[in-house]
Amino acid sequence: MSATLHPTLPHPEPVATPAARLALKADGAARGLLDGAWWPRSRDLLSELPALTDVLDPLWGRITRIAVNPKYWPVIPRQVPVDGHIVKVGWFTPEIEPHKLLLLSYRTGRWDLLIIPPETGAESAARLMAAASHHDGPPLTASALIAGGPTGSATGCSRGPCATSNPAD
Repeated sequence: MSATLHPTLPHPEPVATPAARLALKADGAARGLLDGAWWPRSRDLLSELPALTDVLDPLWGRITRIAVNPKYWPVIPRQVPVDGHIVKVGWFTPEIEPHKLLLLSYRTGRWDLLIIPPETGAESAARLMAAASHHDGPPLTASALIAGGPTGSATGCSRGPCATSNPAD
């Protein structure tokens, strides 16, 4: 009988998770169909949602549930461990727009965020984040913003995953 032993390697230092790319309406701003925008770095909800909830938990109270439309998410985990608690994740096809994220918290209630596709170029993402977090006109849906809406900043995302607007991005 033989056994193969592997030397114990020192544990690498934990890698800091990048902060969520997020733009929210200011406190006291009129609630509309969207409360801001989120620009994830990938389509991996298991790795993206902890950074998002790290930012939102102190602002809105503990996020307990998240719902998405599965159109652009290859895998939707049922639960995501987040800083000492579990966030339940669900999906709804007809009830939630493909570019929208619904969040529920104990303290604040419901929040809706525009999801800017990860493939979107930096300039287009900045315009979309500003439009979702500063818009004071008639309510815009997530799909209307992605398609261009009244700002004329169409990204081409309405027909599928976005192409980067600037190849250098």
